[in-house]
Amino acid sequence: MKWWWMGIYFGGLVWSGVEPRDRFTWLLEVIPALVGGLVLLVTRRSFPLTPLTYGLILAHCIILMVGGHYTYAEVPLFNWLKDVFHLARNNYDKLGHLAQGFVPAIIARELLIRNRVVNGAGWRNFFIVCFCLALSALYELIEWGVAVGTGSGADAFLGTQGYLWDTQSDMAMALIGSLTALVMLRRIHDRQLDEFTG
Repeated sequence: MKWWWMGIYFGGLVWSGVEPRDRFTWLLEVIPALVGGLVLLVTRRSFPLTPLTYGLILAHCIILMVGGHYTYAEVPLFNWLKDVFHLARNNYDKLGHLAQGFVPAIIARELLIRNRVVNGAGWRNFFIVCFCLALSALYELIEWGVAVGTGSGADAFLGTQGYLWDTQSDMAMALIGSLTALVMLRRIHDRQLDEFTG
């Protein structure tokens, strides 16, 4: 992990934690970024990742931190887009769920290839997409559990904004994200993986 990666990560975390809209929602939203940062710190020497994977993880952490600071339903840029395009809701959470498929797809791909878990690209891609969908479903269950356990205090974390099909559309965005990552980033990822597998 490079110094600039750590600088952006901690800068984003500090900014995010300064007077967030709702402290409880902030904590819920940034926990995955905190856990991810800790895992990367612990494994940086024993299992370093490709620059692409580190960059994607950082981007995902920033998405989580921005969502935590404003809450996903109140991110200003997406409120502006909502007004300009006459949308029914602030769709920042859809960006978050797209990333929830896009980024883990490359992480899973890297782990599966470097550890030689699955032979053949077809089966590997199938398991990656299944993993991303399972991760998305698990996150939806966690959101539901927090909402049930804390009552109305978790409304900002749940972020449904009155949309009946929010859970299903969130998982669909993760599916789209995982498929898009596998199609778009395969070649660049393979080139970077050559350093570890070549």
